[in-house]
Amino acid sequence: MPHWHPRRTQIEQRMLPDEFSLNPLFARKGEEAVPRFRMRDQGMLPETAYQIVHDEIALDGNARLNLATFVTTWMEPSAERLYAETVDKNMIDKDEYPQTAAIEERCVRILADLWNSPDPHNTMGVSTTGSSEACMLGGLALKRRWQNARKKQGKPIDRPNIVFSSAVQVVWEKFANYWDVEPRYVNISPDHPYLDPGGVLTAVDENTIAVVPILGETYTGLYEPVAAIAKALDELQARTGLDIPIHVDAASGGFIAPFLQSDLVWDFRLARVKSINVSGHKYGLVYPGLGWIIWREVEDLPEDLIFRVSYLGGNMPTFALNFSRPGAQVLLQYYNFLRLGKDGYYEVQKASQSVAHLLSKAILDMGPFELLTDGSDIPVFAWRLKEGYTSNWNLYDLSRQLRTFGWQVPAYPLPPDMEEVTIMRIVVRNGFSMDLAHLFLMNLKQTVSYLDSLDGPIPHDTKHDNGFHH
Repeated sequence: MPHWHPRRTQIEQRMLPDEFSLNPLFARKGEEAVPRFRMRDQGMLPETAYQIVHDEIALDGNARLNLATFVTTWMEPSAERLYAETVDKNMIDKDEYPQTAAIEERCVRILADLWNSPDPHNTMGVSTTGSSEACMLGGLALKRRWQNARKKQGKPIDRPNIVFSSAVQVVWEKFANYWDVEPRYVNISPDHPYLDPGGVLTAVDENTIAVVPILGETYTGLYEPVAAIAKALDELQARTGLDIPIHVDAASGGFIAPFLQSDLVWDFRLARVKSINVSGHKYGLVYPGLGWIIWREVEDLPEDLIFRVSYLGGNMPTFALNFSRPGAQVLLQYYNFLRLGKDGYYEVQKASQSVAHLLSKAILDMGPFELLTDGSDIPVFAWRLKEGYTSNWNLYDLSRQLRTFGWQVPAYPLPPDMEEVTIMRIVVRNGFSMDLAHLFLMNLKQTVSYLDSLDGPIPHDTKHDNGFHH
């Protein structure tokens, strides 16, 4: 997967002609060419504009063959019909669309119950444009909660920090940067490939606003041990009086663990877990543009963060970074809750996990590779090339060659302290069937066979080898 960089993309775009030609079948007189980087004085027929965009995006990859993304790439026809009927709904306009607002509230209650809130009918929660916005809101609430407590104690509030593993998703680095919170990383290692409770204890202090374990980290799909971290923090509080909350980044695992690992304790059953975020558009099975954050109890979201605004005839409480945003995805989430129920979510996620297990075992059995994970947490698994197997090709070469079949499978280095290890990862989502998995395996074996037949090493531009960014 080529590494996207805005500056490089801008330069590459300038290499294209300033105008592009139209198919004569769609062009009217004077429309033989269209400017690429400025707006035309005159408009054009809708069919012509459609054809221009339609033809250009044909160069995009096939979303169903994108094994890099966690984001939903397929929904059934009834959901797509509902999507088309509701694209005009503005989630923020609760006065104009009261039933959409009521359904959003219903989804909050369903998630609070699913994650074992002690008071699911009254706790706080909101929908967002994705887990990134949900993480930002969760982080802001934690920072404000810490500040308010420190002010009451007459202590300074100028040096907050937040603790997570070096395998954390980039949104938490952004949160720390944007809101002046010191990020403290507990580096992963071969012995501790996730956030280690012992490492957490060395990183926290009185200025720690929260510890953020990941339920399904993006590098390998592993669950970080939320209960063990909570226990270590409980013992720390008993010794020192420090009361450090946990926010669980369950972007992927929040819609997996309740169904596939229902006995795993990671959620609001742990009193130290104060908030949880999830991506509705990942394993919530909704098209892109939806996240959720739920707080354990009402008091875990500071009241002074909630704005009450007069909008279109109503007085509306709001806690969000965005204002106007689509309501259709919220309705699709509720559609899935109705359509699937707990049994249906189990069946869908179990099918994805079965595909992950099939693929990971087959890749392990091929010979050149060793597994880091096999898809037993979220349906995501990762592998590396065996040390000493070959000097003629690496996983970046394998990734590039798989693209000739249309498959997008990322290769990338592990986080600091393990960055010398390059891995590949596959995300199995709903819609990636057993049949597609067998087709992928056939293409993977063909690709490895081709690479193994090379007489010498493939030249590398190491600057562009890293084809994936977290």
